[in-house]
Amino acid sequence: MSEAGPITQLLERARSGDEPAKDALLKRVYQELRVMAAAKMRNGPPNHTLQPTALVHEAYLRVLGGDADFDNRAHFFFVASRAMRDILVEHARAKARKKRGGDQRRVSAENLELAVEAPAEELLALNQALEVLESEHPRPHQIVLMRFFGGLTGQECAELLGVTERTVERDWRFARARLHALLELQDPEAS
Repeated sequence: MSEAGPITQLLERARSGDEPAKDALLKRVYQELRVMAAAKMRNGPPNHTLQPTALVHEAYLRVLGGDADFDNRAHFFFVASRAMRDILVEHARAKARKKRGGDQRRVSAENLELAVEAPAEELLALNQALEVLESEHPRPHQIVLMRFFGGLTGQECAELLGVTERTVERDWRFARARLHALLELQDPEAS
């Protein structure tokens, strides 16, 4: 993660529509994005149907396909972490919709099977708590995205945010405590 100069330059060229720069950028950041996606997938439910490679490609398309204007490499990886989170939340919402009957069809009672996918519901609850955290405390929110959804270490977060590793660890502890409190408010029976 020490090649900030070339990545930032490629981002600037890609932003101006330079297609070879977009290809070179993908080659340069692909492995880091793959590591971020794989880390998130390890933290997710074991029966997840979305694969890390698909998550990387979808996130990359969203990040460079939109009107995002990246200040630097750190901004790019933050936006990529955010895109991965959004994709996973959308995937969880789709599963929850199906679970609540969004894709219902008639079946006989003999063929009825119950499928419980609590991790999708937990991801949606976490998303609501993250939205509150983002509005109240933006930097701890960024750190959660980078560490939990991006799989980055405290040192990598500190480098990307331009703060000390100690600040990242303090914000990480605060964010976890705040999210825990917010999740308990959503489910008072959990305590």
